[in-house]
Amino acid sequence: TAMAEGEGLVSVDYEVFGRVQGVFFRKYTQGEAKRLGLVGWVQNTSHGTVQGQIQGPAARVRELQEWLRKIGSPQSRISRAEFSNEKKITALEHKDFQILK
Repeated sequence: TAMAEGEGLVSVDYEVFGRVQGVFFRKYTQGEAKRLGLVGWVQNTSHGTVQGQIQGPAARVRELQEWLRKIGSPQSRISRAEFSNEKKITALEHKDFQILK
């Protein structure tokens, strides 16, 4: 779309803390990312958090960041979300948004 072209693509890493494992957090994150047309991945960590990467038009990425910070899956309780390694990219590095095991 013209909108996506006029607006730069960004990539950002995230980690979400709280009660986010065993509550379908990854499935909901994938669904929300796909709804927003974003690519990247999500996975559980060994220390009880969920982490991943988001790529897409900056405004859409911001929407998913807000969602990761405040909403999550219905059963989850998010204490905080941390974002790092944000950078502009010229092309998407993922084909879709995947749940990694």
